[in-house]
Amino acid sequence: QVQLVESGGGLVQAGGSLRLSCAASGRTFSNNLMGWFRQGPGKEREFVAAISGSGGRTYYADSVKGRFTISRDNAKNTVYLQMNSLKPEDTAVYYCAAQLGSNAFAGYDYWGQGTQVTVSS
Repeated sequence: QVQLVESGGGLVQAGGSLRLSCAASGRTFSNNLMGWFRQGPGKEREFVAAISGSGGRTYYADSVKGRFTISRDNAKNTVYLQMNSLKPEDTAVYYCAAQLGSNAFAGYDYWGQGTQVTVSS
């Protein structure tokens, strides 16, 4: 059974940093695109970042460009999201997802349960 398990969320002050991790099990995603999404209070889920299987291509939402960095370690079947210069509007539940296709902005096939990130002002 495929599982994506996020960790690393928490409470941080504005301007601070957090690093999210997403560990996959049940299958290898080294050839697959993986991404991060988030859903803030009262908002729809939105795309944050994605990375190709090799790690050679990355994609970011405009709202996080220059502040967040997505990376992966295929040997560990794990994807990371380094979040710097956090703002209160980054407060959300962050979800990891994996896609069997190659379009970062299309539907994703596997989802984690999410990890809460709260940024205080």
